Order: sequence, then structure tokens, then C-alpha cells
Amino acid sequence: MVPTPGTLPDVAESINSGGVKSGFQHTPELPERWIALWPVVVAGTGLWALAFLVLLVLKLVNGAASDVWLWTCVAGVGLGFVGLGIMTWQRAAFRRGSKSAQRAT
Repeated sequence: MVPTPGTLPDVAESINSGGVKSGFQHTPELPERWIALWPVVVAGTGLWALAFLVLLVLKLVNGAASDVWLWTCVAGVGLGFVGLGIMTWQRAAFRRGSKSAQRAT
């Protein structure tokens, strides 16, 4: 299609091969393994707990670990449990049929 003088060509027409009828296409859903939060939160909480145990052993053996790092690990484990609680709460709300609940993953 040749534009008339003084007008710009329609970009959508120039790049559309005729197969697309609307301006927007449906975005496909992501695979479940990419959006599942449970494995990430459980693994992260477990790593914080493991770091706490390693630092606690180091502190008890030779006093090498700093108290700041021990408390950081405790905070990481605590926040991991808070995250697990929130995800459990959201899953229960989804199963109840609450409109404000996120979908279960």
C-alpha cells in the first residue's frame, strides 16, 4: 500500500503479514516450574538454617563467627517461615474461592 503524499504509512500494515487480525496477542502462561515459589522458599530457608548451624559450630569451637552473622541467619530462617506462612494463607484463600487470593502454585 502506497501512502498518499503528506501522510505516514501505517506501521502495523507494513509489518503484518496478514495472519494477525488484532493488535494484541495472548501471552502464553509460564511453565509451572518457573513460577513455583515453594521450592525457592524452602531451599532458601534451609540454606539460612545450614549457615546458622555452620556458624554456630565455628563459634562454639573457636569463637570465629560473629554474632551479627548468627543473628542474620536467624532472621533469614524467621523470614523464610513468614514466607511459608503467607504462601499457605494464600493457598487456603484460593481454595476457599476468595476473589483477592492469588492463584495456587
